[in-house]
Amino acid sequence: MKENKIPAYAGNYEFKMPKLGESITEAAIITWFKNVGDTIEEDEMFLEVATDKVDSEVPSTVSGIVEELLYKSNDVIKIGEVIAIIKTDSRTSTSKSKKNVTSSVVEKSQKVKPEAQKTTKRPKQLAVASQNNNTFFSPLIISIAKEQHISFEELARIPVTGKKGRLRKSDLFQYIKDGRPYKFVQTIASQDPTAYRIPQLKFDLGKGKIVEMDRMRKMIADHMVYSKHTSPHVTAYVEADLTDLVNWRNINKTAFQEKYGEKLTFTPLFVEAVAKAVKDFPMINASVDGDKIIVKSAINIGMATALPSGNLIVPVVKNADKKNLKQLAIEINTLVSKARENKLSGDDIKGGTFTISNVGTFGSLMGTPIINQPEVAILAMGIIKKRPEVITIEKGDEIAIRSMMYLSLSFDHRAVDGHLGGSFLRRVADYLEQFDINRKI
Repeated sequence: MKENKIPAYAGNYEFKMPKLGESITEAAIITWFKNVGDTIEEDEMFLEVATDKVDSEVPSTVSGIVEELLYKSNDVIKIGEVIAIIKTDSRTSTSKSKKNVTSSVVEKSQKVKPEAQKTTKRPKQLAVASQNNNTFFSPLIISIAKEQHISFEELARIPVTGKKGRLRKSDLFQYIKDGRPYKFVQTIASQDPTAYRIPQLKFDLGKGKIVEMDRMRKMIADHMVYSKHTSPHVTAYVEADLTDLVNWRNINKTAFQEKYGEKLTFTPLFVEAVAKAVKDFPMINASVDGDKIIVKSAINIGMATALPSGNLIVPVVKNADKKNLKQLAIEINTLVSKARENKLSGDDIKGGTFTISNVGTFGSLMGTPIINQPEVAILAMGIIKKRPEVITIEKGDEIAIRSMMYLSLSFDHRAVDGHLGGSFLRRVADYLEQFDINRKI
């Protein structure tokens, strides 16, 4: 049900890129459904964005006339950034607009000098701004900022001349007169002299056919580079004898489909074993926030899934530890089907706490997966291959044909040490090896 209309002052409403999911920090604009000058109603779809490999439509939170579109298609915008200006009046403003105003909401008490009221369109070339250390602003500065719709974030980018880094009234007027050059830029942190810098090396890239990356491939590339740069990766390996599990599935897969109407792949069995091991070692189900480790209460298992385009996406099985094999099979089959048809929603891919990647699907013996941020570990499972192995029976050792699989765990050494990573990996292998061959479906 829509919220009740409430009176509001007429003015320009700053429409921001909304929060679109847990851990999502930016989104790419795909297309605008409205142009400058168009009328838009509350809850009418305003634009389409791409977030974490899923496309979503974003509705307007107010009614009015589109005054300005600050970004164009394919621009990548930080969550919370102003992306459009909508002219509203008292008849069309809603309680939603009150919830989404900028951080510069303060009382108006000071008029700006006429010569300082000039504003300009968004600069073609964005300037680079540094963040001021001072975050205190006088009531006069705040009232002027309110008059000109300047947020606290933008105030912090303005060059200052006051003592102890204070922003003076003259600094603000001069900034407005200059056309607010830092209105649309992101602040940059001061350079750390000890930080690693990429050397400016010139490589011979060779000549050949040039293939442009699509949007999803660019996002994957950025995510992978960020993960390797952020987390010190360590990879551990074990091998597991899956003979009993493979034999049980071969015997029961037809009966399972007839009883439940779902295919029984290996993935639900893998997810089941991983969820059990995560419960045994909860510190593997975590993320890092500065010098803090956040141990997640829910066990949500992401599954790296290949799309027809060759790109990968990671749908998530929520609360995997609380679901039986039938429920896991139904949910996993549904998610995989939606992924192949490009029908995954934002909810389908958010909230993951641990990820698995079945590289054996592609025939790989093993892999060294890259951690899916902000998680602290990812498990790769290689191809299940029959090999002659030495096994111990009552009569002694003998050589037998067994179904073997390599498992590899990449973990973030900031949060997971070798003992935890190795113990968890071994526990997953144990659950797979000790599968109950007499289990009923």
